[in-house]
Amino acid sequence: MTEGTTIPQSPADTAPDNVDPCALPNNGDPGHDPQSTTPLQQTGHDQPLRILIACDSASLRFGGEAALPLHYFRFLLGQGVCCRLVVHERCREELNECFPDAQDRIDYIQNTRLHCLIWRCRKAIPGRLGHFTFGLLLRLITQLKQRRRVIDTIKLHKIDLVHQPTPVSPREPSALFGLGVPLVIGPMNGGMDYPEPFRQMQNKTVDTGMWLGRLFSNMLNRIVPGKCQAQTLLVANQRTNLALPSCLSGQVHELVENGVDLSVWQSPTRPDDLNDPDRPARFAYLGRLVDWKAVNLLLEAFQITVKQTPAVLEIIGDGEDRHALEAQAKALDLPEDCAVRFTGWLTQEQCAARLAHADTLVLPSLLECGGAVVLEAMAMSLPVIATQWGGPVDYLDQTCGFLVEPSSHPDLVKGLAHAMTTLAQSPQLRLQMGKAGRNKVVEHFDWDTKGKIMLQVYKDSYLRFHAQCRAKR
Repeated sequence: MTEGTTIPQSPADTAPDNVDPCALPNNGDPGHDPQSTTPLQQTGHDQPLRILIACDSASLRFGGEAALPLHYFRFLLGQGVCCRLVVHERCREELNECFPDAQDRIDYIQNTRLHCLIWRCRKAIPGRLGHFTFGLLLRLITQLKQRRRVIDTIKLHKIDLVHQPTPVSPREPSALFGLGVPLVIGPMNGGMDYPEPFRQMQNKTVDTGMWLGRLFSNMLNRIVPGKCQAQTLLVANQRTNLALPSCLSGQVHELVENGVDLSVWQSPTRPDDLNDPDRPARFAYLGRLVDWKAVNLLLEAFQITVKQTPAVLEIIGDGEDRHALEAQAKALDLPEDCAVRFTGWLTQEQCAARLAHADTLVLPSLLECGGAVVLEAMAMSLPVIATQWGGPVDYLDQTCGFLVEPSSHPDLVKGLAHAMTTLAQSPQLRLQMGKAGRNKVVEHFDWDTKGKIMLQVYKDSYLRFHAQCRAKR
């Protein structure tokens, strides 16, 4: 495996605004030998590449990693890059709304009876075990259908490079192999377990299933060799790098997988009553209501906090634990001017509107590989309190928030409460951290910035692929 390096943040050139990039000559033109000297070497300057994005889902509504391919596709279209998208038909309605003028560039993979059968089996096994058993089988079947479509699209539309942004799991195999063009996979993010003091939250059946999956990961990636053949593999951090299969031939680079759409997550004007000692501090949680998000610990910490300072807590999201969490919140002994409010599921725009009224975001998750919500809150100039475990560690530091060590259940609750109390009683500290977080996101995590980095990754992968083809002749 090639040792991971950090991607340089330098943009690649794109097509002129007044020229259709899909009409420009490239290495896929009739009569061009893909193993001969490419236009990039012939002319000495960049020619726009034709990019195909292949993924299971591309959706903001689904949340999580499903949003990543949509952001890449939107960026490439906005830059005038000739690009196409192959995705499951479950996303058709949303993509038609988002890209009404680009439907001729999107190919949808249809459901089959086998898909439906496996999905019913998947629903019978909830949680992580279901995701890595029947869920994995379902994704592989979709990818195998995609592979045929991708190969046809490469030939028909003279594609130069394929990008597979998801799934983000480093161990999960890719069925996009033997494409005849370079494949870029990622950025990936994974290789996580619960913190040791919380390992009991994962039952033994799930533990055994996860152990077996990791044991056979190398063998499965040799049988389904997309990752082994990929030209470039992007990982969010060293933890993910170490979880990759051992059969790789491509280069591995580090690049955080999440980004922020600054047109949605904007810095609001802070209220005039910020320094009013009688104004309750406003905390918010945003995410799924499932056990590994540890919202129950947040409620325990909030109960400690309100004994020292006025505060309210808004919990945005939905999930299987909602009823239990609502019952826990009702049982808390809270002062009259303090409250816990559950809003349920909201769209991204609605979430941004709710965070505009918050002072601090709290994410107590114990199994957060990515944590895009941390970046979204930072983009809105909010300080963030998070568990010092997983994805948030890649974004947060002492300038823009608090990371709380998950050394034990009581210590994590006390640490969350201490950070919440500190920020509740320090409006100026909240402003200072919020400003630092906003600046950090604008500089490093804006989707336009990340998109330009990906253009450079595409160009480097393309050149390296053709150099290797020439060397083999």
